[in-house]
Amino acid sequence: MADTAPVQAGKTGPGGLLDFDVLRKASVRTEPYNYFVAEAALSEREAADVRRDYPAIDKPGYLPLSKLEATGEFKRLMDDLNSAELAQVLSDKFGVDFTDKPRMITVRKVSQLSDGPIHNDSKSKILTMLTYLNAEWDGTGAGCIRVLNGPKDFEDFTEEVPPLAGYVFAFLRADNSWHGHLPFEGERYVVQTTFLTSQEELDRKENRGGLQYFLKKLNPFQ
Repeated sequence: MADTAPVQAGKTGPGGLLDFDVLRKASVRTEPYNYFVAEAALSEREAADVRRDYPAIDKPGYLPLSKLEATGEFKRLMDDLNSAELAQVLSDKFGVDFTDKPRMITVRKVSQLSDGPIHNDSKSKILTMLTYLNAEWDGTGAGCIRVLNGPKDFEDFTEEVPPLAGYVFAFLRADNSWHGHLPFEGERYVVQTTFLTSQEELDRKENRGGLQYFLKKLNPFQ
């Protein structure tokens, strides 16, 4: 009989990849806005398997999951990110009920130098969670999202999150929830889970995201 790997206690979602206990135990910081950073939400091996089964994305930008074919280990992670358990965990952590909120998942594999400028999210976004999947990073800070204290200076930051496998960064949108990363070009595996204010906003954003990616494929120099 073949050996089977033991199931970790926190991997209770439908996909069995994301360790929800790691998310539960992460400390929520309140300055400059409400956010948390978790480590080891996936193992390096699990992240490698997800990358192996990643959709064939060859252009920069986030593509809505609804426009992609999800298979294998990638689909298992998507099942966890789409789960009711994730919504409940985030509701408990931030004191906001996400269980009935529309959810959008967008997927990135490639970054370009113009990505990641200092910005704040639109008011249609209530919470954003980034799940990172990269095997290694260069240590320069390029491509590492920063929790910023204001809208003008990348060096005025509270925390920097490396996009390494197993790291998760989640934050509540606020008037001062500034974030971004220094320019980076190349492969950068990250999945973004966003809870939105309405179904209309979800439909609009998914349609816009799919169109933008299609136009980039037609004109890679835009």
